[in-house]
Amino acid sequence: MDASSGARRWPAYAVAVLLLAYAVGKAAFALDSRLGFPGGPVVPAAEHDRYARDVMGVATAQWSAVASGVAGACLALATVTAPGRRVPRPLMLAALAGMSLAIGAGAAIMVVDGFVGLGVGWQWYHGVLGLVVIGLLVATIRSYVVATRRVAG
Repeated sequence: MDASSGARRWPAYAVAVLLLAYAVGKAAFALDSRLGFPGGPVVPAAEHDRYARDVMGVATAQWSAVASGVAGACLALATVTAPGRRVPRPLMLAALAGMSLAIGAGAAIMVVDGFVGLGVGWQWYHGVLGLVVIGLLVATIRSYVVATRRVAG
C-alpha cells in the first residue's frame, strides 16, 4: 500500500490492539463472573443480579464479549492483509460498518457519560478513550476504502 495515497495501516493495527485488550479484560471478568471491565465503573451487586436473572449468565455475556473482541480485531487486521483484501469489498465494508456501529455505540456511551455524566459512571478519561476509538475506527475504514478503490483508467 502506498503511504502517499492516504491509506495507512497503523489505525487498523491500533484498533486490533485495543480490541484484543478489550477481550483480555472481558476474559478476566468472565473468569470471576463479574460484569463490567477492568478500569471501568464498578457494577453494583443489584445490577449484577438483575442482569444474571433477566438477561443471561454473566460469565456467558463476558465470554461472548471476548469472542466479539477477537473477531473485531481479526476484522481490523483483515483490512490490511492480503487474505482480507480478497474478501469482496462490499462484504468487507458491510462488516466494517456493523463493527463500527457496535463499537461506536459503546464508545459514544463512554464519551457522553464521561463528559456529561448521563450513565453508569465513566470518567472524563474514559470519554477521551471513546473519542480515540471512534477516530481510529473512522481512520481504519477510510484507509481500507482508499487502499481498495479502483483507479479509473
